[in-house]
Amino acid sequence: MWYFVDSTMAAAKGKRVYLTWTDEMDNALLVVLVEHHNNGDHAQNGWKPHVYNAAIKNVRERCNVEITKDNIIARCKTFDKHYEIISKILSQSGFGWDWENNKLSIDSEDVWNRYVEVRILSRLFLFSGLL
Repeated sequence: MWYFVDSTMAAAKGKRVYLTWTDEMDNALLVVLVEHHNNGDHAQNGWKPHVYNAAIKNVRERCNVEITKDNIIARCKTFDKHYEIISKILSQSGFGWDWENNKLSIDSEDVWNRYVEVRILSRLFLFSGLL
């Protein structure tokens, strides 16, 4: 079964088409990106063209989904945002990385609650115009 996002029809109707990425799609993409990163195929302004082609092919073969270079670029931007958030969290006291399970570890529920409270308060000040 093939999943196909018909961006031509959506563009004709004036609607934006979003691709929903699954864990399986992420894994298929990341396998290619890590391999090519280790081979030095990453340029200053992004991946070399053959890397995008290899990623498209791998995701298509493993997941039966049609994707484009633009989908990969958008997903890489999402990965970058996630990395930035996790890096900021890890720089805080009480947070670490669980290498066995590949996820954040938190010393206690109180550490998490304080982290969330600070973020909520800072957003309230930001949006109230006080900052």
